[in-house]
Amino acid sequence: MVAPALKTTLDERSVQPVPPIKKILIIGSGGAGKSTLAAELGAILGLEVIHLDAHFWSPGWVPTPRPQWIETVEKLKSRDAWIMDGHYGSTLEMRLEASDAVVFLDFPKIICVWRAIKRRFLNIGVSRPDMAPGCPERFLHGEFLKFLLWIWRFPRVESPSVVRRLRGYSDAKRIIILRRPKDVRRFMEEVRVRGLEGVTPAFL
Repeated sequence: MVAPALKTTLDERSVQPVPPIKKILIIGSGGAGKSTLAAELGAILGLEVIHLDAHFWSPGWVPTPRPQWIETVEKLKSRDAWIMDGHYGSTLEMRLEASDAVVFLDFPKIICVWRAIKRRFLNIGVSRPDMAPGCPERFLHGEFLKFLLWIWRFPRVESPSVVRRLRGYSDAKRIIILRRPKDVRRFMEEVRVRGLEGVTPAFL
């Protein structure tokens, strides 16, 4: 039989405090709703929201050269706390390393393609709030067609690699995978009640 004092000590040791989550990475296909989710989480948790699109593109849809982009992401991820949205596979590993939690929006391609087209149509001629100034949406544009093709191929080409990467971090970081809009709504309800630390990790 364990003495009362010793039993209390053992019980206290068995309950490990959940470390605060200060850096949240949101990834997934285009059209999945990464920027919207980041903004909503930022408002609830009081964390700075970093939209990578706003840092990657310059006016006129000019992309940042790779060396400069790596340097930019290094500086952004070094901030004390953030919610960062954007897939950008070339810098994904370094952002995964820096994050405390990852939310992967692994939505069906039909939903993502439809949302991307709708978003583009509703914002023709203007720059979205999560985009860099001077980058107005253009509907019939070659780059947009390439973007839609990337979205369509994402579940087959990108998702398996992302899942493998996330599996390697599942013991060290809080991994949340959401596959339907209703999953996002349920997730947000849990965050409002318990904070992100209280959300049960969801993995494949």
